[in-house]
Amino acid sequence: MALYRISGVWKDSKNAITHYAFHEVRKKSISRAIKIAKHDAVRLLETRGNTATTWVWNYAKAIWKIGEEVTVVNGSNGKYLRSNPDDKKTDNLGHLIDFDWIAPLKE
Repeated sequence: MALYRISGVWKDSKNAITHYAFHEVRKKSISRAIKIAKHDAVRLLETRGNTATTWVWNYAKAIWKIGEEVTVVNGSNGKYLRSNPDDKKTDNLGHLIDFDWIAPLKE
């Protein structure tokens, strides 16, 4: 049973999310980002007791802010992660930091 924060994503050349930046929430700290492939992220959050929320950088205050709950959704192209589906831009996690410029995917 673990709690995670998701702070960013990696996308492929078609702008589809392929990896997520997961942080494990510990008693007194939060881990550095771990790059997790989409299918592994789905499996991780389908494991009973594991939960995740987005972790959004607040530029105005220069702090991390806990965002929305993340769940696994079974869409027409398979399973993927999504935050609260309320018709906002933040529903698909595509608004999170694009880590591709820090550590690009090798395609």
